[in-house]
Amino acid sequence: MSILEIRQWNYPTRMVFGLGALERLPRLCQSSGMKSPLLVTDAGLKDAPMTRDTLALVRDAGLAAGMFCDVKGNPTASNVEAGIAAFEKGGHDGVIAFGGGSALDAGKAIAFMARQELPIWHFDDAGPGWKDANADSLPPVIAVPSTAGTGSEVGRASVISNEDTKEKKIIFHPGMMPVAALCDPELTRGLPAHLTAATGFDAVVHCFEAFCAPGYQPMADGIALEGIRLAAEHLPRAVADGDDMEARAQMMAVAAMGATAFQKGLGGVHALSHAIAALHDTHHGLTNAVMMPYVVKQNRSAIEQQMELLARVLGLKKAGYKGVFEWILAMREKVHIPHQATALGVDASEARDIGARAIKDPCASGNPIPHSAETYADILTHACAGEL
Repeated sequence: MSILEIRQWNYPTRMVFGLGALERLPRLCQSSGMKSPLLVTDAGLKDAPMTRDTLALVRDAGLAAGMFCDVKGNPTASNVEAGIAAFEKGGHDGVIAFGGGSALDAGKAIAFMARQELPIWHFDDAGPGWKDANADSLPPVIAVPSTAGTGSEVGRASVISNEDTKEKKIIFHPGMMPVAALCDPELTRGLPAHLTAATGFDAVVHCFEAFCAPGYQPMADGIALEGIRLAAEHLPRAVADGDDMEARAQMMAVAAMGATAFQKGLGGVHALSHAIAALHDTHHGLTNAVMMPYVVKQNRSAIEQQMELLARVLGLKKAGYKGVFEWILAMREKVHIPHQATALGVDASEARDIGARAIKDPCASGNPIPHSAETYADILTHACAGEL
């Protein structure tokens, strides 16, 4: 069976996956009870042909669809509030979250917060606030990714930036999981090579950090390992030839696999990435890709055993940690990821502040080694200098 043929998965999210799957969107909306969905996307996709075509597709099926596009690359609480206002003003009954990770995160948060009386920060994943949510009659969300990276289409959380404190927060509730994820690789065809690389590496980091996270969760480990193996083969192909739809489809699968696997946990790469992006509004996937080897090196003593298995899965000529580390560096170079953190606009003078922020990020608790703020500061200092 071809990777491009449409099929349905439930693992655990209902996923309609395959080339041309977008045509099933009106039917999915109707089966989810939507009569007037709000399509949430980011400003960059507002006038894109695929966005216009998707709106027309839904409207031609008799659905009174509206659009909200005031979403930043790192969505903020004010974006969510504006989205709720649009949702209520339009009398909408569901959300189509359409686009990259920012649009998916914003769409899920808008639908969830439209039924809440408590402030958004009460549902920070660092605490038990999700238990206080009004979970009755949450508007359904259908997630339609146009990139292959975050995997937010299968997740129960949204990453939202607090503009006042310059922090990224993970807003969580089980009811935030979309009722369906519609994954059509065709939507990623026009993604530029540099964004294909950055989003694809985001999925790689998700799989890698999930695999290295402490704890026993063999299902997540298996998904993560296969995700890394698929990305090793198909990410360079997708970057080199954006019309290689088999590679595009495989990377869309890897994105969902990474987000499924990281239910086990993430780690220091994400802790630093969230801190950097909150201060500099950097692209999440690119920030992860830049920071990855510096954190991996610092974690070496705790991940040697996992690297033995990963090297075998990848079929590397050099075994263990050394083989995997060299593969990471080679993969980054092949898809043109910058080597130094200064390419993100970060300066070594910020290391102490960013290290202090990273240690507070919930992802830090999933790191194989419980690093101190000082260690995270050192990692960033080396990343700015490009020293490994």
